[in-house]
Amino acid sequence: LENLCLCDWNRTWSAANPDLTQCFQNTVLVWLPCLYLWMCAPIYLIYLRSHNRGYICMSNLNKAKTAIGLLLWMICWSNVFYSFWQRHHGISVPAPVHLVSPTILGLTMLLATLLIQYERLKGVQSSGVMLIFWLLALLCATVTFRSKILQALDQPEMVCVWRYTTFYIYYTLLLVAFCLSCLTEQPPLFSQALKDLNPCPEPGASFLSRITFWWVTRMMIMGYKHPLEEKDLWSLNPEDCSQAVVPQIVHHWKTECQKVKRSGAQYKKKTLYSPTQIPKSEGKEGQPPEESEILIVKTDRKTKEPSLLWALCLTFGPYFLISCLYKIIHDILMFVGPEILRLLINFVNNSSAPSWQGYFYTALLFICTCVQSLILQKYFHVCFITGMRLRTAVIGAVYRKALVISSAARRTSTVGEIVNLMSVDAQRFMDLITYINMIWSAPLQVVLALYFLWQNLGPSVLAGVAVMVLMVPVNAVIAMKTRTYQVAQMKSKDNRIKLMNEMLNGIKVLKLYAWELAFKDKISEIRESELQVLKKAAYLGAGSTFTWVCAPFLVALSTFGVYVLIDEHNVLDAQKAFVSLALFNILRFPLNMLPMVISSMVQASVSLKRLRVFLSHEELQEDSVEHKAVAGCESFFIFCFFFLKLSVVRLNVCIPEGCLVAVVGHVGSGKSSLLSALLGEMDKLEGTVNVKGSVAYVPQQAWIQNSSLKGNIIFGQEWKEAWYQRVVEACALQPDLEILPAGDKTEIGEKGVNLSGGQKQRVSLARAVYCDRAVYLLDDSLSAVDAHVGKHIFDQVIGPQGLLKDKTRVLVTHGLSYLPQVDLILVMVDGEITEMGSYQQLMSREGAFAEFLHTYANIDHTDNSGETQKWGILQMYFNSPSSPVTMILINLLDADFCFRIVCKLKAKNSEVGKLTEADKASTGQVKLSVFWAYAKAIGVLLSCISLLLFLTHHLLSLFSNYWLSQWTDDPIVNGTQPSRLMRLGVYGALGLSQGEKLLLVFCLGVAVFGYSLFMSIGGILASRCLHESMLYDVLRSPMSFFERTPSGNLVNRFSKEMDTIDSVIPNIIKMFMGSMFGVLGACVIILIATPLVAVIIPALGVLYFFVQRFYVASSRQLKRLESVSRSPIYTHFNETLLGTSVIRAFGEQERFIHESDQRVDHNQKAYYPSIVANRWLAIRLEFVGNCIVSFAALFAVIARESLSPGIVGLSISYALQLTTSLTWLVRMSSDLETNIVAVEKLKEYSDTEKEAEWKYEHSSLPPGWPTHGCIEIRGFGLRYRPNLDLAIHNITISINGGEKVGIVGRTGAGKSSLTLGLFRIIEGAEGHIIIDGVDIAQLGLHELRSRITIIPQDPVLFSGSLRLNLDPFDSYTDEDVWMALEFSHLKTFVSGLPDKLSHECSEGGENFSVGQRQLLCLARALLRKTKILVLDEATAAVDMETDNLIQSTIRSQFEECTVLTIAHRLNTIMDYTRVLVLDKGEMAEFDSPSNLIAQRGAFYQMAKDAGLV
Repeated sequence: LENLCLCDWNRTWSAANPDLTQCFQNTVLVWLPCLYLWMCAPIYLIYLRSHNRGYICMSNLNKAKTAIGLLLWMICWSNVFYSFWQRHHGISVPAPVHLVSPTILGLTMLLATLLIQYERLKGVQSSGVMLIFWLLALLCATVTFRSKILQALDQPEMVCVWRYTTFYIYYTLLLVAFCLSCLTEQPPLFSQALKDLNPCPEPGASFLSRITFWWVTRMMIMGYKHPLEEKDLWSLNPEDCSQAVVPQIVHHWKTECQKVKRSGAQYKKKTLYSPTQIPKSEGKEGQPPEESEILIVKTDRKTKEPSLLWALCLTFGPYFLISCLYKIIHDILMFVGPEILRLLINFVNNSSAPSWQGYFYTALLFICTCVQSLILQKYFHVCFITGMRLRTAVIGAVYRKALVISSAARRTSTVGEIVNLMSVDAQRFMDLITYINMIWSAPLQVVLALYFLWQNLGPSVLAGVAVMVLMVPVNAVIAMKTRTYQVAQMKSKDNRIKLMNEMLNGIKVLKLYAWELAFKDKISEIRESELQVLKKAAYLGAGSTFTWVCAPFLVALSTFGVYVLIDEHNVLDAQKAFVSLALFNILRFPLNMLPMVISSMVQASVSLKRLRVFLSHEELQEDSVEHKAVAGCESFFIFCFFFLKLSVVRLNVCIPEGCLVAVVGHVGSGKSSLLSALLGEMDKLEGTVNVKGSVAYVPQQAWIQNSSLKGNIIFGQEWKEAWYQRVVEACALQPDLEILPAGDKTEIGEKGVNLSGGQKQRVSLARAVYCDRAVYLLDDSLSAVDAHVGKHIFDQVIGPQGLLKDKTRVLVTHGLSYLPQVDLILVMVDGEITEMGSYQQLMSREGAFAEFLHTYANIDHTDNSGETQKWGILQMYFNSPSSPVTMILINLLDADFCFRIVCKLKAKNSEVGKLTEADKASTGQVKLSVFWAYAKAIGVLLSCISLLLFLTHHLLSLFSNYWLSQWTDDPIVNGTQPSRLMRLGVYGALGLSQGEKLLLVFCLGVAVFGYSLFMSIGGILASRCLHESMLYDVLRSPMSFFERTPSGNLVNRFSKEMDTIDSVIPNIIKMFMGSMFGVLGACVIILIATPLVAVIIPALGVLYFFVQRFYVASSRQLKRLESVSRSPIYTHFNETLLGTSVIRAFGEQERFIHESDQRVDHNQKAYYPSIVANRWLAIRLEFVGNCIVSFAALFAVIARESLSPGIVGLSISYALQLTTSLTWLVRMSSDLETNIVAVEKLKEYSDTEKEAEWKYEHSSLPPGWPTHGCIEIRGFGLRYRPNLDLAIHNITISINGGEKVGIVGRTGAGKSSLTLGLFRIIEGAEGHIIIDGVDIAQLGLHELRSRITIIPQDPVLFSGSLRLNLDPFDSYTDEDVWMALEFSHLKTFVSGLPDKLSHECSEGGENFSVGQRQLLCLARALLRKTKILVLDEATAAVDMETDNLIQSTIRSQFEECTVLTIAHRLNTIMDYTRVLVLDKGEMAEFDSPSNLIAQRGAFYQMAKDAGLV
């Protein structure tokens, strides 16, 4: 059989018209497809069984496939029966092969038919396994088909009619079967695609469409015709969605944690068991037991950490393993190119070889390169999908963890750090996944390359290996150092984002205090340290690039050098040189990639550790609060708990169901901590906490979501209109709804920026009431509202007659007027309950509570009969708004909102209520101005030098290879090349100059090292410039900008977009330039070698350009959509972190997790098409490249008579590189265009409106201004936005220096607006404000704001030392600071802190109570001690005693200053010089309190309401 089948070379290989032997055709060609299907079938059946996609109904296509399969089966069996018939009739004895082959083929066709049916039952719409089988069978049959035709023409007498007829029918059926297998079936019943409006076409696409990514074409066409929008994006495949991906990683991570816990518990058992014998020796020596204890502690501390890496491997490993299979196939195919090149050069050298061989090699080269392209793109597709799922998993896991993390652990991770885990670290994983396979693939490629090189050049290769081995430690050192820098950079980035986040949260305070520059400098300082690290990394990167580029060349030089020098008979001919060069080019890739992969792994390992640390943080104790009834107590029972940080110490209390309990005590006595304990937010050390029924919680500082007002109140509960109306009215929100532009559909900005403090608190309360829970925990929820509103809310909601009268209510309060109406009062001092009982019981005991009450009773006593009347009138108005009596009554009312109600009764629509602006995606091409802005940021000179160096390096590289081709064509004299030493010398000189830092004196400057360094340094300069200008632009923006722009957008700019500019864009530019020069160089060489290609290159160039523009249009827009949909993930996450306690209290975790998952999926919806668009492009471009390779080979075959082998070798080895260069060129050009969008986004903020200048250069302001503090306001008015009415107007007053002026008025009367005008937070629309003879509109903002002081309504602290919070510019001495703390009654507290003034404030000042924060704001004011002080409802959050302290401090310390106080509690301003009463944005009254009371006007009415007259 062997002789017959395989050895007739004269007939096959050497013949001008080759043909295969009959035996070969009847065995190998028949058995090959059969072998393939039988080998694949078991694996494929197992796969189908585990991946059931549903059931496909029998369609015409399926019937046709089945029928063809059965017909083929019948044809095969007919051949078997024909053989038996022949034998039976003795016509001829057929060879055994005529029985065996049709039998095997028949069984295979039956298997194929069964597989078709099984695929249908399992919902497979298009099968790759079957398509490859039919293709293989068809190709094998085509060879036999040609052979049979040739035989019929040459030897007609040998023709067997039956076999020929059945074969032609068989061939036709195979062709039909192949065509049918290219088509796709209908979707399975009940599949997701049927329900979806815009399903992803991938699952339903045919196999051919999937491997060529043809299914993406429709979107590309759409993107080319018009910019893609959100509605054009496909839905995510179910297996890529958060709900499919995240539970897997969470499950595996929990399993890992439990495994570690179990092993830890076992270990403890073992260690604790060992010391039991010790007591025997204890009498003799006391030392050993102690020693053994120390050992136990030490070993216990080194507990094994749960492995996040293993959890990730279990989750994504199985799918990712497919990529390894693709990679192996691709790596093997890579070496086919050089082998075919060797055969082609041999063919050109051998003039006697038949010309069909050349065409055969060309066709083989084309097929191999195309298959290689398809495999590579499938590999990348799997990698990118894994990366995408990994990112989803990381974000989902971090979000879920953030909801259960304990408060102590929460303080160790700032918002900035956690946001970075989701953005930067998740991105690092995605980047790594693409290249991680290089860890094993690179060594494999190196080994294969060296094997083929050894075949080619023998032991000389060892010289090259030595050079490579020397390079390894260099790269290893570089990678190690890079890791160190990476950690440092991430640390700086975390700190920067954290500070940025806080700055954005407290931007109003920064502006009021004129602290922008201090914080700008602080951020710039962190940024500078980050850039220093980047600069060091750039030097390393340049060194690394230097070694990468030089490594392949040095390897080639040393190998060729040793080869020609060890033996003069070693001739470097074209075959040896260019096959070796092609192999060295293959070698360049793994050598280049390894350092990149190692540094990428280093970055990812840093990220992995950060992520593991965060996910390992301790969680809230699930059992700290038990929800069950307790004997002898109906509602809930708190027994003996001892909470961490000594916030609450040993409490025993039992609260009956349906009780109203008030908790009172001084600032910092542990009232809020008590509620936190009841919510399970603190660490319980001992005792039990029982709460019967569900809980609602109203925090001290209202947490408001960025959604509509209605959404904030309903909070995910079922909609009940009647109940909603009752809640809104009871919480005094109805008047506010009338004022708001779109009623309850008005969008509330981030953290409730467009609501006053009182409105926020009422919305927060309404949310709790609407949710209708059994137990209500109210943390000082009445402090931020006006007295009359507070009274209304207490009566209507909290009190004995309120909506919650049957519920259990625990109210932390400073309002003493409510205490007589409560069932039980708990008095707290230093974390303990000192007294407990009803109001009467506590008064009769005459303890601390009674004394406290006598001191403050007269202050807070209220008589609200008049108020209740007004509220009654309002209720009446809402019930019958058109009644004339109501209208008259309304006109009599002086409350500002009544005026607004009458004025603004107009149709509401939700568009009017829009406030925040979502991030919009720009469309169309990126403007040249953006590229120009980046080039300017780098520096034009630096850009030009880099370009010149690139050009130099590539020209030298080209020339050295051209020289090599000339060398290989040198004539051979007596078996040697006489000029080999000269050739080697020049080759070496040219090549080394690519890598030398300095060329010869007159030569061309710095090359590789230079351009790499210049590009990186240029990138860093650009980063610095862009970050500085953006930071400045953002800080110069007015308050209205921050109200409109979600902080998530800004954080996204400063983290993700900045990271892109720091590290991504410089690398892309480097690769883009490299690829561009590579492509141009290759084209030049191919044109020199085979000028005929000039016919093809322009056509292919046009095709290439068209594909590239086609792609970039969609790719750029997808990148923008992805960038825009990324911000909401972080915005929502930020919002969640601020409200975790509320979310947990209401048990809404699942809803928030679902919302976060949806936002991530929405973002991935834009990311997924950009991945597949990349693959779509790569396949088409590589096809263009493969065509160029094939044409270069084809024209070399056609013109082989006139070409030297050296030139053919040079041309084809360059052509082989061209595919990669082309793909990289388009990838990099589109990446550059899509990533430069980051610069575009940063530049956006330079065009937004800005505040007035901070300082004018030629300021004529006297140094001590203001010296007297006289304020004159003339006809002043302002509006919040250009299209709104004036908020205050026509205010004319004169205030003398040193006067104390109170500003009062109902909610919305314009009290805060006036102070905003005074500080020019909002510029006046009319009139003037003159301070000490200077018009404030003529001043720089900092000149004004730094000379007057405010104690704002919301006390804001920044993370950092206490001293930084008081004096960020370091303008005062420590003595001054301590003095200020003493006067603000904080000296004792701060002295007791371990670090005193250096005590670290946590983010947002969370480690201080709200009252303490307010006192710190007072200390700030005392430090500045300016002539004008403004108090904006500054004492709303503090108890009576602290309020008294603040007021007495202000009276004594600011005696000579002008004080303006916006007052909640009228008693604080009764001794002021004058009082300004505002109403409807106008001045109603302005006189001394006694005169105003005598006039019996609006102020008298307020004083009467407050019980002061």
